[in-house]
Amino acid sequence: MNALSQSFGLLFRRREAGIFVMLVLFCIVVGIIQPRFASLETARIVALAIPLILVSAMGQMMVIVARHVDLSIGSILGFSAIVAGMIFRDHAELPIFVGVLAAIGLGAGLGLLNGLIVTIFKLPSIIVTLGTLSLYRGLLFLASDSRQVDPQYIPKPLIQMSQTSPIGGIPWIVIIAFAVALLTYFFLDHTRIGRQIYAIGSNPTAAPLRGIRVVPVTLLVFTISGALAGLAGIIYASRFGYVNPGITGVGFEFTVIAAVVIGGVSINGGVGTVLGTVLGVILLGAVNVALPILGVSAFWQDAIYGAVILVALLIDRSVRRRGLKSLVAGNRA
Repeated sequence: MNALSQSFGLLFRRREAGIFVMLVLFCIVVGIIQPRFASLETARIVALAIPLILVSAMGQMMVIVARHVDLSIGSILGFSAIVAGMIFRDHAELPIFVGVLAAIGLGAGLGLLNGLIVTIFKLPSIIVTLGTLSLYRGLLFLASDSRQVDPQYIPKPLIQMSQTSPIGGIPWIVIIAFAVALLTYFFLDHTRIGRQIYAIGSNPTAAPLRGIRVVPVTLLVFTISGALAGLAGIIYASRFGYVNPGITGVGFEFTVIAAVVIGGVSINGGVGTVLGTVLGVILLGAVNVALPILGVSAFWQDAIYGAVILVALLIDRSVRRRGLKSLVAGNRA
């Protein structure tokens, strides 16, 4: 019995357990208030809301764990999506994978540029990516001539990836998103570079003394974040069937950051898990779907995301203080 209680104690000391409990309680409360929420159709809508956020959240998680932040991912998503859409529109004879690779490649290049500016000029990533957020959005309008890529130009097989399923009714884009999450888990938890990302975020001053090459690892996390934002651009085109330069990816960075911090990733770096981030994304997806069902105006969503980020920061600060006090008490003993 003691062993069992200790196991439960260890389980609920993990942040992921708290997020899971929040998710379950949220779904139960909303289901009681509005029974329509507790239906298979709603579960399907939530599942379709997840991939776009989840793919980008995996990249943002790596950046934040390395003690940086990427505010430009919404613009990278939009830029990559519009370039892929223009390829589909102007070169319909080309295979779909050409547009997909172009989106991922462009995203990786823009992410790498973010990393180069941060590392070469030693500037705070939040300032750099705030600048490139506007820069990439401006380039997006120039490249597209402010023209939308209409639904008839998005290849049908790409749209069908959000509608068809190889297993149990789960759409392809959901499978792709969770495959990205699984690969991210193996990369962060089972490779030397993954462990170095955590080491840099935990103590960037000590990391070089341990033989970690901080600049290449930093460039890598920004490049991966950009590439995944590019892949999210393809998922956007599949999910919505069009790409509009004025709305695609606008404000998306705040949704992703909210999902990541809900998932227990410390904004101070060095702390966070893929499982926690996945649960944070699912919780945010459930909130997105629940708000309209409950009759809450969409204008409140940004306010809710902002409040969530502030609460997560306060919780993270509290957890860190408790950890520091425990460490000091242990040293005195």
